[in-house]
Amino acid sequence: MPQHTSPLTLFRNQTFRMLWIAALASNFGGLVQAVGAAWMMTTLSDSPSMVALVQGSITLPIMIFSLLAGVFADNFDRRRVMLIAQCFMLGVSIMLALMAFEGWLSPWLLLAFTFLIGCGTALHNPSWQASMGDIVSREDLPSAVALNSMGFNLMRSVGPAVGGAIVAIAGAAAAFAVNALSYVAIIAALFRWRPPPPKRHLPREPFGSAFSAGLRYVAMSPNLIRVIVRGFVFGLSAIVVLALLPLVVRDILLGKAFIYGVMLGCFGVGAVGGALLNARLRERFANEKIARGAFLAFAASSVLLAVSSNYVVSGVALFVAGACWVVALSMFNVTIQLSTPRWVVGRALALYQTGTFGGMAAGSWIWGAVAENFGADQSLLVSALVLVFGALIGLRLPLPEFGMLNLDPLNQFREPALRLDLTQRSGPIMIMVDYVIDQEDVPEFLSAMSLRRRIRIRDGAQQWALLRDLENPDIWTESYHVPTWVEYVRHNERRTQADEEAYARIRALHRGPEKPRVHRMIERQTVPQHDDTPLKPESGGR
Repeated sequence: MPQHTSPLTLFRNQTFRMLWIAALASNFGGLVQAVGAAWMMTTLSDSPSMVALVQGSITLPIMIFSLLAGVFADNFDRRRVMLIAQCFMLGVSIMLALMAFEGWLSPWLLLAFTFLIGCGTALHNPSWQASMGDIVSREDLPSAVALNSMGFNLMRSVGPAVGGAIVAIAGAAAAFAVNALSYVAIIAALFRWRPPPPKRHLPREPFGSAFSAGLRYVAMSPNLIRVIVRGFVFGLSAIVVLALLPLVVRDILLGKAFIYGVMLGCFGVGAVGGALLNARLRERFANEKIARGAFLAFAASSVLLAVSSNYVVSGVALFVAGACWVVALSMFNVTIQLSTPRWVVGRALALYQTGTFGGMAAGSWIWGAVAENFGADQSLLVSALVLVFGALIGLRLPLPEFGMLNLDPLNQFREPALRLDLTQRSGPIMIMVDYVIDQEDVPEFLSAMSLRRRIRIRDGAQQWALLRDLENPDIWTESYHVPTWVEYVRHNERRTQADEEAYARIRALHRGPEKPRVHRMIERQTVPQHDDTPLKPESGGR
């Protein structure tokens, strides 16, 4: 087991430190704004569903637009994407503050503004999280995620209490103004950060194919699917605390805006503790045991919050819930990042966010509806049962141990010298690879090819098939298609160091006198009267 290193040592990285401090200010403003929006809704509407939808309106756009944002994160300058998102949220926040000062907000208009802020967050998050891998080394990535989580929750420990005080003294409009000012720090830091431009020798992937490539990669990666499923269940059930806390304070604890801020602060303090404890937990326990413990402890906190009318007891319950929140979500995030190569990490993170925040958006609505009909305490109790179910899912879908695969590019592919004068858009291209396999090795070969099929399709191959020669049954041919030549090159450059094990296993079974023969062919669906793919000029006289 590697020796524990404090995540605080990462502050020696100047870029990380600058962006972390700027994010601290931005998170503070966002949390103050969240308190103002949630409490303002309690003054604009008596409906528990409307109160819960404040949280849902922020998380819903993240569910809807995260994958689009992930495509931007993987194909465009991440710094520029983040600047656009932050400037957009700054403009929306200024308008929200102005309308609140003028008294023009209605319940649905407030939800519209929080929805737009959520859209900006959806655009920003995949680029922000994927950028951590550009700023720090792979070994430091878990510490970077933990520190980002700790920073957010440091602000959660003070921001809501300050937000409650601001709302109590100056009203929700002042909280919205504070949030607008908080964007200045992160925008300034992003302007100062000058990362080296990514090296690209291939054209940018078209938006549609990049979108489908992200979906395909995750769909063909069982470990990622497990993390996304668990993230969805956790988001669906655990969001009950944040969504209904205004009602818990108002109806169960009989408190005001300041008490609401203090209770959120307890959640935040617990989250900071969870972030600091995360690395030590990972050293001592398997990922699945940690996740299962987080589900069960959060369930116990929900039960305690439902039955308690004492400030101290409720504060302790929220402290534990906050710790579990960070331990679970940061683990999910790191597992996604360390189980995904850099070319698709933004889209994988976006799909994880879609699942997790989709669960939060659905949970905000569901628990609000339950609270409206049966009370906030009953909603908390039912959500605890769902959390227990989420822990039991781990018996069938345990979380993988992250960091075990080397997902750096293999960098062994070299474009072959072609005699045909292809362009990057020439195609479709058909690839056939011939193997000679002894009969006694066929079962092992088929097992290895099953894994290779998944890797091929995950990296962009289409119409994959495995053929066997009827007259020479020792000859097996793997075939697949790619739309264009540039997609064939892109497909091969996506191969990782971890994939080499599967390929080496197949090569070891090959009994031919030479390496497996690769045929690269361009398809013709019709027979034209002229050749539209001529020989290269220098090859024409051969």
